[in-house]
Amino acid sequence: MITKRKRLLVSLLLTIVTSAFLMACSSGAKLPRLASDAVIVAFGDSLTFGTGATLTESYPAILERLVGRRVVNSGVPGEITGQGLSRLPGVLEREKPALMILCHGGNDMLRRLDQRQTANNLRAMTRLARERGVAVVIIAVPSPGLSLSPPLFYRETAAEMRLPIEEKALPMVLSDGSLKSDYIHPNAAGYRRLAESIAALLKKSGAVE
Repeated sequence: MITKRKRLLVSLLLTIVTSAFLMACSSGAKLPRLASDAVIVAFGDSLTFGTGATLTESYPAILERLVGRRVVNSGVPGEITGQGLSRLPGVLEREKPALMILCHGGNDMLRRLDQRQTANNLRAMTRLARERGVAVVIIAVPSPGLSLSPPLFYRETAAEMRLPIEEKALPMVLSDGSLKSDYIHPNAAGYRRLAESIAALLKKSGAVE
């Protein structure tokens, strides 16, 4: 019994240390300063599209007003990361953004797809953007359920690829009934909170003033 407890304690300590290390690796990630005419692509699924609110109340629309740059809403409701990976090259070619905000993976979790493949798809999308000179920010999506904690692969991906990451906004929004339109989507007020958190991250990382 003592041995089992020791193993559990060691495992818990390793998880805490690993999590702190990964956060430290990504929290200091910087972005190039965005020119005043730079284009930002918000890429993802229904959370990016703005399901649960009007298009003018989606987080990309609000973020555009907050940071003073054009923000293209490239969200497709119901899309999984594999489909996003196939769609992304055309979006990058058409919009020629300086920055991509990547908020994807929620539908993979709802469908219980392999999380390793989801993480690989996020990394592949990041590489596609960087090959074209596009900076990337990642938004962590919480797992469905009571805890609303984002899977560790978001933090691991951010640390590995030196990406600024926002991982607190969506769990906070989706844990507050007054900020939700349903159990997986924010309402207009929730999308505003998300946009404000992303704007703060862009300022912290040096992309905007």
